[in-house]
Amino acid sequence: MLRGKRVQGLIRYLYGPGRHGEHHNPHIVAGFRTPAALEPAMDAADVRDFRRLDALLTQPLALLGDRNYSKPVWHLSLRAAPEDPVLTDERWAEIAREVMTRTGLAPDGDAAAVRWIAVRHADDHVHIVATLARADGERPDVWNDGYRIRDACRAVEERYGLRRTAPADRTAARRPKRAETEKAARRGRTEPVRSTLRRHVLTAAAEARTEDEFFAALQTEGVAVRKRYSTRTAGEVTGYAVALADDLAASGRPVWYGGGKLASDLTLPKLRHRWAPERGASPELGPLSGRNVSARTARAVLRTAVRRAADEARTVDGFLERLQDEGVLVKRRFSQLDPGQLTGYAVALPTQSDDEEPLWHTGGRLAADLTLPRLRRRWTSSPSTSRERAPGDDLNLEERQAFYEDAARAAAHATAQIRRHMATNPYAAQDACWAASDTLHVAAKATGNQHLRRAAEAYDRAARTPHGHIPRSSPAGNALRTAARILVLAGSKDPGTIAVLLLVGSLIALLDTIAHVRRLQHRQPQADAARRAAHHLERVRTPTGEPPAAWFAEPDLTYAQGRPAMDDFPRRWAPTTGIARSSVRAVPPQAARNRDQSR
Repeated sequence: MLRGKRVQGLIRYLYGPGRHGEHHNPHIVAGFRTPAALEPAMDAADVRDFRRLDALLTQPLALLGDRNYSKPVWHLSLRAAPEDPVLTDERWAEIAREVMTRTGLAPDGDAAAVRWIAVRHADDHVHIVATLARADGERPDVWNDGYRIRDACRAVEERYGLRRTAPADRTAARRPKRAETEKAARRGRTEPVRSTLRRHVLTAAAEARTEDEFFAALQTEGVAVRKRYSTRTAGEVTGYAVALADDLAASGRPVWYGGGKLASDLTLPKLRHRWAPERGASPELGPLSGRNVSARTARAVLRTAVRRAADEARTVDGFLERLQDEGVLVKRRFSQLDPGQLTGYAVALPTQSDDEEPLWHTGGRLAADLTLPRLRRRWTSSPSTSRERAPGDDLNLEERQAFYEDAARAAAHATAQIRRHMATNPYAAQDACWAASDTLHVAAKATGNQHLRRAAEAYDRAARTPHGHIPRSSPAGNALRTAARILVLAGSKDPGTIAVLLLVGSLIALLDTIAHVRRLQHRQPQADAARRAAHHLERVRTPTGEPPAAWFAEPDLTYAQGRPAMDDFPRRWAPTTGIARSSVRAVPPQAARNRDQSR
């Protein structure tokens, strides 16, 4: 639906040839009077005379005077799907009257309703044009008319057997406008700027644990950020907008998009709800929760956190405080001879239950150079040394593979949790459906795979709860956030093709389950989105369309079998030699902990 200022120009466009000569036999099929009484007449030169129609449509606007809308012309295009039958003028007239009745602009029997016409100039669509002024001098209410239009369309689709479309439930992201799409084409962009920014914001929100990390992640990706501050409380941030440096308006300034203009769940209040500690979600409590994480991964995560804190600190107290600020559990060890002397420390990831004992690691167990005496000598000898470490820099190949194994197990755990609710309460899986988007976006960035990226974008609608509601935290959702956080910490270095394929297999099972849940919830558009995402993930495993079963039947994947999937990555991946068979088996979390502790 569009709004404009002058009805005269719109009428002449609808009756004209169109931008590419696509308009044929334009004529009125319905309106506030009979079509014959409204159709513009032909003059002696065989040219249409629009003056009478212009006057009829604009006359009520004079009654409102200064009370008119700034854009009083209401324009709606209704188009049938390509597979729908060609509708007659009478059927289009019925559809147009249904829409005007359900929107409340021109109910049946209301002689003082707004004046409107429906123009048809093609087989598959009509244009409804109305002026927003009633004949009794009142101004019609058009607040949230988009929802009433969708209700009318769905009623028409069911009545006449047309293709069913999605409801207006705010689960879809904001679509780029026509001007944005044309601007992207002129400048050689592969997609509109709005779509690019939405992907960056979704990925940054999935990676971040705090608001500051979110804004920092956006700036790292080259996205300009503008914060909006409260007019009542000094220094309080109430919103944000993002832009690309090379996307400029005619004035030469960047074109800014607020979070709500990208998607309903990307406003700052809803993002804060995502990061709030009271949600109980594991990624927000620290670098990672100890649940659904193997001992090897936990040790690698703690080593990375300790190194980062040691790089930023210059004293023992500052070092331990930074670890605690990161959410790491810290236990100090004091001398038995001098109780006031600190001789060492141990760290652990937080657990999700007070009854569960954390798995503690001393500095020396993490790495030889992370004992407290070695750190003290380092700070004394080079007090000004500090370095920036990228995620995954401190990991070896086996640890990166363990990260991907744990992410795959976390996704499998979430799938099992969702299936438990399918028969009893499918709506209990809302949080898991939402969190799956985080895992997909982070996996796409970590691997650089184009099919994973397309899967994350295709899944977008399936993630959201209708009407912008934020679901309550759940164990399945927390497991998926754990998987996303694991992939963030793994970084973008190559973990090996088999590790990625193992993760992709778990994600495909997850998306298939979510598609089934959405069908049980009677949300077919969201189920379709989940199925499309699963289809893109299948292309990671079998780009040539071959059955994927053979790929996982035998762990010893050959290079010839893996080549199609490897070619889709920025760096061609070859299976790393010497990978143990255990790296491609589904290992229960507790068994994985016991295995790693025994090494």
